[in-house]
Amino acid sequence: MLGMNNISAQDILVNSLKVNASDNSKESFKFTDIINLANTSVKNQGSSGTCWSYSTNSYLESEMIRLGKQPVELSQIFSARNAYVEKGKNYVRMHGSLNLGDGGEPHDVINMYAKYGAMPREAYTGLNYGTSKNKFAEMAALSKAVLEAVVKNPNDELTPNWEKAHAAVIDSYLGAVPETFTFKGKNYTPKSFAKEVVGINPEEYVELSSFTDAPYYTKTMLMVPDNWSFDQVYNVKMDDMTNIIDNALKKGYTVAWCADVSEKSFSWKNGVAYIPAKKYEEMNSQEINSMFVGPKPEMEITPELRQKAFDNYQTTDDHAMHIVGLSKDQTGKEYYIVKNSWGATNDYKGYLYVTKNYVKYKTTAFMVNKGAIPTDIAKKIGV
Repeated sequence: MLGMNNISAQDILVNSLKVNASDNSKESFKFTDIINLANTSVKNQGSSGTCWSYSTNSYLESEMIRLGKQPVELSQIFSARNAYVEKGKNYVRMHGSLNLGDGGEPHDVINMYAKYGAMPREAYTGLNYGTSKNKFAEMAALSKAVLEAVVKNPNDELTPNWEKAHAAVIDSYLGAVPETFTFKGKNYTPKSFAKEVVGINPEEYVELSSFTDAPYYTKTMLMVPDNWSFDQVYNVKMDDMTNIIDNALKKGYTVAWCADVSEKSFSWKNGVAYIPAKKYEEMNSQEINSMFVGPKPEMEITPELRQKAFDNYQTTDDHAMHIVGLSKDQTGKEYYIVKNSWGATNDYKGYLYVTKNYVKYKTTAFMVNKGAIPTDIAKKIGV
């Protein structure tokens, strides 16, 4: 997420605050929670495109709670650091024809967990040069310069040292990963911490999406620039997406969610996202000014409409968040309760209410535990 077209978290946040804000929105929505699952405190990803790591580590923290464990704030930057190292390897293997930047996907957190383990944030903050929040632009520029130099292959044969040089750039900004660390008086390695404290099985997690250009209930490539690891997702029908999310929440599972948040009808400030019945370009000034003043009718979403938006770059892979519950407004319409990683800076202290139509239309992918999938759909996809 957030690696596409050099979009930054700050860019999206500023746009959302400027364009999509109504002062009296909160007073005009009356939300009643139906399901609100346990989750950890809201975090702030700062000036970094690491929403995928913040949201998926938040998701794993909720999984710890579901499993009866004491949740630990996991190091989001430990996951990101390892993904950047692995992404560099793929960038060189692909002769530079691979998207670089901070962006990633939920599966990156799971893949890095399986390969490298996990760390508590207190043992690896990624704040290695005096900043209080992530600030990755300079590191990203230097990392890219190193990799581009390697791809040019000036020695006519790659040296055995380029991987060390690339990792050294990353570690000079984020900090070197300690071989061991102490947590609550006990010594761990990242792998032993993952096994003994976090205790999740990475094999239990799957990603899904919905596309009309691939067979349903089979795996297909997630065709977005930040899928640098070329992972596949299970392709299900559009309505299956919300059916799976609903089933997950009812069974006590939360959901790691990736979506386009560039829509005018996504308001971070007001904490509401929906799909208006009328296109923004066709609205008059009064309609625009009242977009977030109380519930509004929505456009009917079809698989064809969803696919067209994806194919035309109207739906892009630009943010990841954490679905933690289900609510309804005063009309009875249901919304997912979504935890974000932009700090507790909006009307709902870091959370949003997102309609099911928005999820059907603007989801790029989502991750769940296999146990969260309804039995009939699980049989169809073979999990």
